[in-house]
Amino acid sequence: MEIIVGGIVEKDGKILMVQEKKKRCYGKWNIPAGHLDPNETIIEGALREIREETGCDVEATGIAVLANRVMKDDVLVEIVFSTKLINESIKIDPEEILDVKWIDKNDVLNNMDDELRDIPFIKGPIQNIIDGKVASLDIVGTL
Repeated sequence: MEIIVGGIVEKDGKILMVQEKKKRCYGKWNIPAGHLDPNETIIEGALREIREETGCDVEATGIAVLANRVMKDDVLVEIVFSTKLINESIKIDPEEILDVKWIDKNDVLNNMDDELRDIPFIKGPIQNIIDGKVASLDIVGTL
């Protein structure tokens, strides 16, 4: 089982997006996200991934998506947080990311399907935030 954590970072109607460098999704745009590491909570993992991929510090404000994807021989769990931008300091790791930029939310939702890495993973949480379908962090715990 894989656990993917990330976040929607929004400012002035724009979403902070990363352009992937990985071979299988080269040049595609994504929200900052990645695999949960051992010994970290889901919130810690999401904040780390956002910082690693964009250079920005954010605070988790809610859960925009909690979903699973059943694959042939595996299950993928995806947790995407809504966030509040704390420190905008755009910098990238050129080994992983080609570019980071603010993209208009409406463009992401309506005009970029061919350019997005994973349409439901990206558009779902953005639409949930617009629709006010964000779960409180009060339900997040550590067992």
